[in-house]
Amino acid sequence: MTAPSAPAAGAAQRPQTSRIALAGLGAFVALATTGLLAEGTGQAWILGSFGASCILLFGFPDSPFSQPRNVIGGHVLASSVGLIFLHTFGPGWLPMAAAGACAAMLMMLTRTVHPPAGSNPVIVFLLQPGWSFLLLPTAAGAVLLWLLASTYWRCLRR
Repeated sequence: MTAPSAPAAGAAQRPQTSRIALAGLGAFVALATTGLLAEGTGQAWILGSFGASCILLFGFPDSPFSQPRNVIGGHVLASSVGLIFLHTFGPGWLPMAAAGACAAMLMMLTRTVHPPAGSNPVIVFLLQPGWSFLLLPTAAGAVLLWLLASTYWRCLRR
């Protein structure tokens, strides 16, 4: 996914106002689409971590953290770890912390680091969902966000 040049995350230089507006518009479109899908289907398409994913996907689309392997792989891996720990050890602060730590280490080990996905084990422990959570909202939502961002930037480049 390629977009107009932008300063690296954390750079001291502020991006151009037009670049900021495009990032905001993209995030709005992506989050509105997931919200509309959730409302229209009655299914959960939204994770709290998706808001932070949109910052990377639309604000810093060329970042390694915004690539499909990281966005999709990071979300799926982190939610999987959260579900494994929840269903193996039960709810509680200690298994939640262990799940978060393991998810972080596994994302680093597998080169699927997507920082927003680091909150997924916490979300899993707060919601205590079943295994279907891995498919919807996690995998389907992450794929949808990445496809929307990729299409958005591809269209704007033309």
